[in-house]
Order: sequence, then structure tokens, then C-alpha cells
Amino acid sequence: MAKPKTPAASAITTRYLLMPDHANGLNTAFGGVIMSWIDIVAAMVAQRHCEGIVVTASIDSLSFKAPIRIGDHVVLKASVNYVGTTSMEVGVRVEKENPMTGKTRHTTTAYLTFVHLDENQKRVAVPELKPETRDEIRRYKNARLRTEARKELITRIHENN
Repeated sequence: MAKPKTPAASAITTRYLLMPDHANGLNTAFGGVIMSWIDIVAAMVAQRHCEGIVVTASIDSLSFKAPIRIGDHVVLKASVNYVGTTSMEVGVRVEKENPMTGKTRHTTTAYLTFVHLDENQKRVAVPELKPETRDEIRRYKNARLRTEARKELITRIHENN
């Protein structure tokens, strides 16, 4: 098994320019475009962590907090928050940046789960995660709580069916 990795080892920050073809009728970002960018950057982080094939298993949470306007820079910051046996949570923070002033604002938060697969599309182990910084440890603990809550909810739903 691969040695443990820090979240920083696979983290990615990328940016896009919000263009008119990315906007809705209000001249703000179309949510589906932002969702797509989130999934892409999160998948790249998961691939970097596993050094292998990953697939999106779920988007566990996606919250839009503020609009992004045409001409804004869209900054996506993603890192692995938590790993299980064959899956991992990747968190993505989206900010808008005014390119004229440099002012930024948090606009979107998302948590996605990815599964690590081998060349036969069978689940394989994810390298362990070794959070080091205060923020990495906080994100790890919060992600573990989200993972446990999600598993309990699934169990309770199955018990009611």
C-alpha cells in the first residue's frame, strides 16, 4: 500500500473566467457550469491522491452562497478531506474574484465522494490521509462526521423500507 499523503500533496487551485455562455438569464453563473467545474477539479484532486482511476460516487453537499457575475474570475480550491477504505471525500471551495479590484467572496461549497478503481473497475484501497495543519485536521474531523452521518442515514432509510 502507498504511504500516507497529506491533503496539500494533491490539493489544486484553479480559476476560470465567467463568460456569457456560462451564465443564466440573470447574467450570473449557471449552476450546472459551476457544478461541472467542481466535479472536474475534485476528480483531479482524487486522481492525484490515488495516482489512479477514480469515479464520482456522489455529490454529498452543494451550497450556493452568492452569485458570480459575467467577468468575475471563478477560483476553485479543492483538497482531500477524508479517506475511507476505497473512497474519499474531496471538498471544494469556490470564490469569485473581481479582476479589477482583487476583492474575493466565498460563493459555493461542495463535498464529493470518489471511489478508487483498478484497471478492471474494481474498488481498491485509497492511500491513507495524513492531515498536518490546523485547517487540514479540522476538515478531516468534519468530513469524518459527515461520513458517519451519511452512513447512519442510509442505514435508517433501509430499515424503513
